[in-house]
Amino acid sequence: MAERRSRYTPAIQQRLGFGLLALVSLVTVIPIIVLIVYFLIQGLPAINWSFLTAMPREGMRAGGIMPAILGTIYLTLGTALFSVPPGIAAAIYLAEYAPDNRWTRLIRIAMINLAGIPSVVYGLFGLGLFVVFLRFGTSILAASLTLSIMTLPVIISTTEEALRAVPNSFRVVSISLGASRWQTVWRIVLPQSISGIVTGIILGLERAAGETAPILFTGASFFLPQLPHSPFDATMALPYHLYVISTQVPGMPVQIQYGTVLVLLAFVLGMNLIATVIRSRARARRQW
Repeated sequence: MAERRSRYTPAIQQRLGFGLLALVSLVTVIPIIVLIVYFLIQGLPAINWSFLTAMPREGMRAGGIMPAILGTIYLTLGTALFSVPPGIAAAIYLAEYAPDNRWTRLIRIAMINLAGIPSVVYGLFGLGLFVVFLRFGTSILAASLTLSIMTLPVIISTTEEALRAVPNSFRVVSISLGASRWQTVWRIVLPQSISGIVTGIILGLERAAGETAPILFTGASFFLPQLPHSPFDATMALPYHLYVISTQVPGMPVQIQYGTVLVLLAFVLGMNLIATVIRSRARARRQW
């Protein structure tokens, strides 16, 4: 009897473990599905071509959100321009060239701490440095630089982990065949780690696209009568636009608020979809 009980105990424990994991997954996923369904019910009546392409009017109670959509795209592209190249370069240096000493360990600890700083602190920093000291003013450039500083720790950390995940045997074989260290990094390590690098980039840019506090201080405006013409112009943006119409505009129709939520959600999910496609294709070509 004791033998039978000890024989079936691992199977029972495995079932209990799988059941507990399934329960936790349901508890996590169901609220997200409920929120998305609620947003769809409330916001879909406002979604039409005019809403996506027209300028706001009547104190933002009517019209569209086209300037906010374009502003979010501008800020995301500007953030990518200022954060992705230096972030990947710094990660390559830390993973492939920098010695493992207390200075590099201190840098990694600093990046972890920087990734956890509240976004409003980055906004105040951007206000003092880019808007006031460098005199960029309230502009797309100042907001993009602020968001890029906020995004850099995430990109550097995730890219470094992706590079370190590539088996060291790939580097040994490449160098033994006569390739230089940089040729090994460029032709072997980077292609094999591209899926992780893309994931880190998208995670950082998604955070930048959804932030309100940094652009509130550095580049976003309540309403603009025309679209920005240069990086030194201010812009509207979906997160700040959503904040304004939800808290500062009395009598705002609920459909417009939730319609804006759906557009911002679709923007973020679209970035996720692009990252998923790139990651899947990269993993299909991966050799380990």
